[in-house]
Amino acid sequence: MLTTRFVTGAPNWLDVGTPDLDGATSFYSGLFGWRFRSAGPEAGGYGFFELDGRIVAGGMETTEEQGPPSWTVYFQAPDARAAAKASEQAHGGVVVQPAEVMDQGTVAILSDRAGVPFGIWQPGQRAGLDAAGETGALCWVELHTADIAAAAAYYRAVLGLETSAVSFPGGSYTCVNPAGEGEEAMFGGIVPLTEDPAGTNAGWLPYIAVDDADAVVARTTELGGSVGVPATDIPGVGRVARLADPYGARFAVLRPAPRQG
Repeated sequence: MLTTRFVTGAPNWLDVGTPDLDGATSFYSGLFGWRFRSAGPEAGGYGFFELDGRIVAGGMETTEEQGPPSWTVYFQAPDARAAAKASEQAHGGVVVQPAEVMDQGTVAILSDRAGVPFGIWQPGQRAGLDAAGETGALCWVELHTADIAAAAAYYRAVLGLETSAVSFPGGSYTCVNPAGEGEEAMFGGIVPLTEDPAGTNAGWLPYIAVDDADAVVARTTELGGSVGVPATDIPGVGRVARLADPYGARFAVLRPAPRQG
């Protein structure tokens, strides 16, 4: 599960691109209690979703030419330019070249071998999100891809990520953790597209921790969103659901199972 003890390779930022920032703000405020705060006139319309005064995500208005509405997961790297070069060497791409964001850090958007976009955040004054791994904040990420082995090799080359198989009734799940941090630092998984009942496109799917997954599912439809996979129990993990906001940006929620022992 994620924490704000960000280390190299771990997710440290999250933001949504949407054609209607006011509408998205209304949706996520009603769903999670988030409030939106502009980052200022120099930020080009970018701003922060906050919960109890702490940043849990970013958001910005995007055009059709910039791509469909979506959430982007960012991973910590000590050198964004080195990560961009590593992406190209690992047969991925660079969507947005590394650029400094004032004194806050350096950002880049890369793409893996399957064309899946993701972000890099090299910390400056800002290490990352103010909250993670708790109710109302990012707690898990999941890569949906057609080739798990190729994805694992790419992210190991670019971010140093390690993978391991976790068995469960009926199969196994590929978990991901930062290099050298062990299973306690697992922050996500890799899922084959062929096993995705929602038919999700290839991409990184962020999970937000909630206290009641069923209530969030019901509220999603009330607020104009949609349900890809209804609330479902996963033994040892918790109760999960896959959703989308009114503009099609996909995300998931998780009510974590109580820790044993």
